[in-house]
Amino acid sequence: MNVLFVSTEAVPFAKTGGLGDVVGSLPRELDKMDIRSGVVLPLYKSIKEIHSASLVFCTTIKVALGWRECYCGLFKMEHVGITFYFVDNEQYFYRDKYYGYEDDGERYAFFSKAVLEALKVLPFQPDIIHCSEWQTALIPVFLKTIYQGNPYYDKLRTVFTIHNIEYQGRFRKEDLGDLLGLDTIHENILELDGDLNFMKGAIVTCDRLTTVSPTYAEEIQHAFFAHGLESIIKENRYKLSGILNGIDRQLYNSAKDQAIAVKYSVNTIEKKKINKAALQKELNLKLTDDVPLVAMVGRLAEHKGIDLVLNAFDDMMAEPMQFVLLGTGEKQYEDFFRSKAREYQDRVGVVTDFSPALASRIYGGADLFLMPSVSEPCGLAQMIALRYGTVPIVRETGGLKDTIIAFNPETGKGNGITFASINAHDMLYAIRRGQALYEEKKSWNKLVKNAFLSNFSWKKSTKKYIKIYNELLDQRKEI
Repeated sequence: MNVLFVSTEAVPFAKTGGLGDVVGSLPRELDKMDIRSGVVLPLYKSIKEIHSASLVFCTTIKVALGWRECYCGLFKMEHVGITFYFVDNEQYFYRDKYYGYEDDGERYAFFSKAVLEALKVLPFQPDIIHCSEWQTALIPVFLKTIYQGNPYYDKLRTVFTIHNIEYQGRFRKEDLGDLLGLDTIHENILELDGDLNFMKGAIVTCDRLTTVSPTYAEEIQHAFFAHGLESIIKENRYKLSGILNGIDRQLYNSAKDQAIAVKYSVNTIEKKKINKAALQKELNLKLTDDVPLVAMVGRLAEHKGIDLVLNAFDDMMAEPMQFVLLGTGEKQYEDFFRSKAREYQDRVGVVTDFSPALASRIYGGADLFLMPSVSEPCGLAQMIALRYGTVPIVRETGGLKDTIIAFNPETGKGNGITFASINAHDMLYAIRRGQALYEEKKSWNKLVKNAFLSNFSWKKSTKKYIKIYNELLDQRKEI
């Protein structure tokens, strides 16, 4: 079986969030189970600048996009045993950012079409094409329209994964023929609320639909989470599966992390205090182990529950605790946290930037890790925190609900602290529970050990993907 991942992000070449981690990890895990994988990415400016010496030229092809005929260069590179292919067109991809341009619809329509045309000349011939997010959503659409009836393409099967349903790829209906080269008879595949909706098209036309946690698969069938796609998801739930993302346990490993002050493991948890002191010194906080250090790492956006933190922040700081934040996002949030860092000078540390090394030091030095998300399809940060013995405090949604079990001091079971309502006071109460556990060292030590022993590797999830791939190949044989 050959599986080709088509994505706009994959570690180490391009990453803005969890998508990059997943596509960078899953093919390697499949390879361990004798599933051959390849990955196709756009050849972004940053990839050219960093990896130009390692890129191997394959060929050039012409790609028809509506009335346009576009140049497409194809390159490849081996990385950790996986062949990565790169689609080159400087007009579309030689830019400073991956997304956020007025012609994003055209850019990623070209990418999807180019991938399908490239299959004719690439040495890697897939049985399954695994696409993710709206930027690759046109691949199953094109296969069921433009390429339908072609014996080579008809044998291909598609899996489409929703990592975040909020970002759907909405564009003008006028782009159907002009940009996509589709007839009006195909408009119903993509049309939603007067727009072309790329993600809707993929949901309707893909052979199997997945999302990144079991709970999120249920949530997106409801209006609060689905951002207008709930009815489309419900109509296609017969092919929907929720498969929890994993993490790279070697990459996120307190016993091997070069960025932290002192390496430690479940057997040397006492060394975590040294990392806490180093973090306090780095961020100009009071050197103390008498109070818990609560941390947040990630994007500052409404759906991350940042408003809950804003509303409860002064009440949080009325408790004996310290707070550290690393992240960027909406200006009003950045301004708020910077002002609080000035107000609580030796108790609050804020860095409105992103540094993987500093993120590691925060995971290694914090006691509690706060994720009060309104919506969280999977979440990787809580799993990473567990790998450093840092106890997550999470709202019970999406992948947070699937990975964090509330600790019960009487039974000694559970790996974190949870709350259910989208409510600042409920979040504050959860933080206070964490603070109380921190002061009760017997329960705290058990909770930290449970966190360490949590296992969210890719192994179990990879087997679930393989089951889906095999089912698709069996269906193909029956036709």
